[in-house]
Amino acid sequence: MSPFVPALKNLLRSPLLPLWLVVALLPFGRSAELGTFLCTIGLLLAWRRDPAVLRGNAGARWLCLLLACYIGAALLSAFGAVMPGKSWSTVLALLRYVPLGWYACYTMRGLPRLHGFYVAVAAVMAFWVLDAWMQMLTGWSLRGHAEPERISGLFGADDPKLGPSLAVLSPFALWVARERWQRRGLIVAFLLLLGPVMLSGSRSAWICFGLVALIFLWREARSPFRFIAACAVTGMILLAAGGVAWKTSTRFEVRMQRTLAVFGGSEQDLNEATTGRLDIWHNSLAMIAAHPITGVGVRDFRYAYPHFAPANDHFMVAENCGDGVGACHAHQLVLEILTETGGVGLLLWLVGVGIAWRAWRRAGQIGRAAAFPVTVSLVAMLFPINTHMAFYSAWWGLLFAWLLGLWCAALYAPSEEPRHGS
Repeated sequence: MSPFVPALKNLLRSPLLPLWLVVALLPFGRSAELGTFLCTIGLLLAWRRDPAVLRGNAGARWLCLLLACYIGAALLSAFGAVMPGKSWSTVLALLRYVPLGWYACYTMRGLPRLHGFYVAVAAVMAFWVLDAWMQMLTGWSLRGHAEPERISGLFGADDPKLGPSLAVLSPFALWVARERWQRRGLIVAFLLLLGPVMLSGSRSAWICFGLVALIFLWREARSPFRFIAACAVTGMILLAAGGVAWKTSTRFEVRMQRTLAVFGGSEQDLNEATTGRLDIWHNSLAMIAAHPITGVGVRDFRYAYPHFAPANDHFMVAENCGDGVGACHAHQLVLEILTETGGVGLLLWLVGVGIAWRAWRRAGQIGRAAAFPVTVSLVAMLFPINTHMAFYSAWWGLLFAWLLGLWCAALYAPSEEPRHGS
């Protein structure tokens, strides 16, 4: 029997259901906040039964420190924000991540429960992939017809988040396939994920998924020689898959033609290859120079952009970019942090990286092994040499906070005994 069926049956009777709903409802926009709300209610009920419910929970302590850096950067930026109302409302909204993460630490106790949750998340991924393959083969998914340049699956034609979501969450599916069906399962899961990620049209997803693949290859190889050999084989598979996609998919061909424009040699070619992001990054640097300490304010990038962009800026004049509104965010993690929260914000993020490293080291070998899929997801999501969605936005920020809370819980889940009623 497939591991998905019993895992989902157990999930329906489990307190982990609210946590699972966050990722299950991601394709439906703000509906994912239902899971966040239920996690908050669940934590309040647990506190009512036992006010010391999180006492001694190591994961919850580490999470507090990490969220203090993440939210603290936003908080300090709000004092000098160019649009104070937007920044302060964002800071208040970020506070919902605290009970979300604490609920994960409260409920995620013991390896059986943690592994069952991984299987449940992998079931979500399997459903997304099945729907994406249906759209690849027929042009239609459960959410309608695909766009000319990309497949979108359950996320809908007007939402290009399928690729980044699959790439970031792919470690859950790969880990479950490896645990259940050994190396053969890992290979099959990789190939099934590869098609939708490639045809999603998101080049940041390609980089993210490639990084995930490298980490899993190193885990399987366990030696430099075998790792190089495995990379060579995987590279040939990717070249073959890319060649087939180029010849059979106009969506993939369009994205590759745009990507190859980078070799044109001119700045205009590079800007075209990056879909105008070179203009965004130039303007981001101007914002950083003007607001070096605390930035323009969290989520205020779009409001500051018109003041730093030239009159002929692509994002100021193109109809499909808002006509005068400009770009919404920096499309790169480091630039987003520096632009919106300044040098102080970047310092807090670096402190957070140090805290995360210490938490990972102190968790021990068993804890690190238990948290492996979540660790890979966070590494891929935060990989700085890539383009990114906005980490302080309602949607991508929620996924980041969900992973962060799950990571802190998973690191110490093996040492936490399940509580009665939790």
